[in-house]
Amino acid sequence: MGHTCNSVIINASYDKVFDISNDIPRWTELFGGEYKKVEIVKKDADKITFRLTDDEGKSWQSWRLLFKGNYFTYSEREEPKLPFKYMKIVWLYTPKPDGIEMVWIQHFEMDDKAKFNDQQVEGFINKHSQDNLKIFKEVIEKEVKKN
Repeated sequence: MGHTCNSVIINASYDKVFDISNDIPRWTELFGGEYKKVEIVKKDADKITFRLTDDEGKSWQSWRLLFKGNYFTYSEREEPKLPFKYMKIVWLYTPKPDGIEMVWIQHFEMDDKAKFNDQQVEGFINKHSQDNLKIFKEVIEKEVKKN
């Protein structure tokens, strides 16, 4: 089983951090070019089903539940799951004196057919998560300063 946990503090209101970070069409910007295309497949109240296409042209569908009143989101990768057996993602939002701490937790297991094992992918996800969280911080704080 693989597991990662990364965080950043964003100097902005909870509403801004939550709303911008969960504006899925903006993920092409917020994830620093990691996703080339984002499509909303279905939106049903607080459940969003979407398709991501990465910088290598690979696509997959996931769904995301928004629990804004409880300061978290929960997502799962649907199809294709490969290279994972499963991928579950929780984003936590915790008010702190200097902003909102945004924590990304990813819990997964690699498929036996995958090129890499859980530990190798943990390293990859940790690196990308830390880089991406910095981008989320920069974009959100810049937007807040403009308004």
